[in-house]
Amino acid sequence: MASYVFYGWWDWRFLALIIASSALDYWCGLRLSGPNISKDRQVASNDTSIVDYRSSILKPFQGKNLYLTLSIAFNLGLLGFFKYFNFFIESATDFIQLLGFQAHASTLNLILPVGISFYTFQTMSYTIDVYRGKMEATKDPIAFFSFVAFFPQLVAGPIERASNLLPQFLKRREFEYQQGSDGMKLILWGLFKKMVIADNCSLVVNPIFENYQTASGLELIMGAILFSFQIYGDFSGYSDIAIGTAKLFGFDLMTNFRTPYFSRDIAEFWRRWHISLSTWFRDYVYIPLGGSRVTKTKAIRNIFIVFLVSGFWHGANWTFIIWGGIHAAMFIPISLIGKNRAHLHEGDHVIPSGKELFQMAYTFILVCVAWVFFRADTVGEAWGYFNGLFNNSYTDGFRFSTFVLSITLVIILLSLEWIMKGDQVLKFKNPFLRYSSYLGIVGLILFYGVFFNPQDFIYFQF
Repeated sequence: MASYVFYGWWDWRFLALIIASSALDYWCGLRLSGPNISKDRQVASNDTSIVDYRSSILKPFQGKNLYLTLSIAFNLGLLGFFKYFNFFIESATDFIQLLGFQAHASTLNLILPVGISFYTFQTMSYTIDVYRGKMEATKDPIAFFSFVAFFPQLVAGPIERASNLLPQFLKRREFEYQQGSDGMKLILWGLFKKMVIADNCSLVVNPIFENYQTASGLELIMGAILFSFQIYGDFSGYSDIAIGTAKLFGFDLMTNFRTPYFSRDIAEFWRRWHISLSTWFRDYVYIPLGGSRVTKTKAIRNIFIVFLVSGFWHGANWTFIIWGGIHAAMFIPISLIGKNRAHLHEGDHVIPSGKELFQMAYTFILVCVAWVFFRADTVGEAWGYFNGLFNNSYTDGFRFSTFVLSITLVIILLSLEWIMKGDQVLKFKNPFLRYSSYLGIVGLILFYGVFFNPQDFIYFQF
């Protein structure tokens, strides 16, 4: 109940959407867990090809397939209407005008319900897993509705799997000091990444992207680099806060980030970045399409589909689709030569080798290039940003002092993450070092909270 009060506090009218999605998927789960409701009906015809054709057409609407289809169609329809309706109308209008015809279309003044991209995917994973027989449907409506609306990760993830989170609502939980301590450390670290790193970077990044036409080349480069840390600090900071808060209530959520900017290729980056979403697309889109165990042509198709859909999931804008396409183009060569899992079992060294530093730097540069499209409001602005890198003066108006603080904080962030390997960053064995770090981070959080205006979480828009 508290989670629904939390969600309704933003806008009570949208409670109907999350309740409807939860109720439908709870019911579909019960129907999917029973025996097959009806066998495929034989179409009366002497033409075998017609029988096969009609059977394939009707298959999604027969037996258990009907309830899975209903769940997926309702959730995607809900997401598609609120998030993509205007995009499709505007894109169709632009295309018709491009052909030389006159077209006028009306769009709707829609408000995107907060968290809809996350909870629709979460409920769909439940019905799909029940359909596949990977888990039993729950008969406890309170547990299921709590699983869908669990407040720490409701509005921006991690996108939890029912097989991990739902059983935790069905067992007795008692407070454990170590779990509570770990939770507080994660919350503290998440606040540091959001309020100190991300919000500080935004003070430099936002003016550069808003005035990219007149910014110097060096400023544009620094803007792209610092935005990569702004979005990382913002989103991974939220994930840490959500995971830490859940620990205080006795729940364990999945890890969503593992120091992604230490990745040595783009495949490793996607094993470390937004893990709950990337594994969702892997398990429910990529593998069902055949994954990499198909012809090379189909494997390329599958990779493009996953990354383009991933980009489109982030927003109704061609910039996100291009962002996904860039990552697909970077991922495909690695996959085709079988190197996409090259660093799967390799541990990070205490001191990276020269080769590893080059690989990390190269991967980071590629990611930064793609982030420009992610940050830009339109494709034209993104191209204008890149055009400025080559045509604007590299030194006129550039003041290094503007970037010193942000760069210093980023170096501190990367140093701590490298030392601790991204695992409970504040777990230093030396008591003096540990408590000095606590006090230093708390001091920085309070300083930025009092003297600077906190910025909204970037991922709330998705």
